Amino acid sequence: MLSLLSLSIAEDVDADGAWQSGKTAPSDRDVTSAATLKTDAQLHGRLVAKEKGVVAGLPLADALCRLVDPELRVAPSVEEGERVEAGHLLATVEGPGRALLTAERPAINFVGRLSGVATLTRRFVDAISHTKADILDTRKTLPGHRRPDKYAVRQGGGQNHRMGLYDMILIKDNHIDGAGGIAEAVRRVRETHGDTYPIEVEVKTLDELEEALSLAPDYLLLDNMSPETLRRAVDHTDGRVPLEASGGVTLKTVSTVAETGVDAVSVGALTHSPKTLDISMRID
Repeated sequence: MLSLLSLSIAEDVDADGAWQSGKTAPSDRDVTSAATLKTDAQLHGRLVAKEKGVVAGLPLADALCRLVDPELRVAPSVEEGERVEAGHLLATVEGPGRALLTAERPAINFVGRLSGVATLTRRFVDAISHTKADILDTRKTLPGHRRPDKYAVRQGGGQNHRMGLYDMILIKDNHIDGAGGIAEAVRRVRETHGDTYPIEVEVKTLDELEEALSLAPDYLLLDNMSPETLRRAVDHTDGRVPLEASGGVTLKTVSTVAETGVDAVSVGALTHSPKTLDISMRID
């Protein structure tokens, strides 16, 4: 995470993005702030939501500000995952003026994006609150932002699917095609890893579902199935294996999908298409 924060600062203060913590003070390279503010100027800022949403990312903003200048202080006024309205005070920031203005934009970028992810996630979670299903994220995250994006999903009430390619087996259609079938793909996984990792198998038809069930996986991913097919899959599985529905799920369709009885619905849009929450910093 430190490298991501450093990169977000570096792209603002170095043409080659080569700034490193502990070297030149970032605010010395902020040509506007260095010219307009005295070296001893102290500022107090307020981070304010300009629209309603769910807050996430304030700890990252704090860590970023301290990386710019250890004397900067961020004091949150709300909890992570809290719903706020337009005009709500999210946090105050105070300290050396040049450093505060240098940190302003990257800090807002983090809080705005992560709050956008959390807000969208909460909308999906609320849409299926009358069902037993969980909302899951995917690996469709902004490159380099996997951990903060998935953190924001949790703040919005969603659940994390696998973090990467290292912590879970997910046998998808290309693995199946490459191995020569579902059974062979599962056999190779168990031959290689034993029971080290949970195994999830993607299926697209009820015939594939039947074949995968006979192999006793830990989870089944039902890909792009119609609601009627999902219901039939739920009935046929009868609770033997948790079922995850996936494939182009939107806010308009998620309730219908969840009502089929699946255990989880994965939604790539949570992290690949969130609308950034509009946030501003106002200097007192």
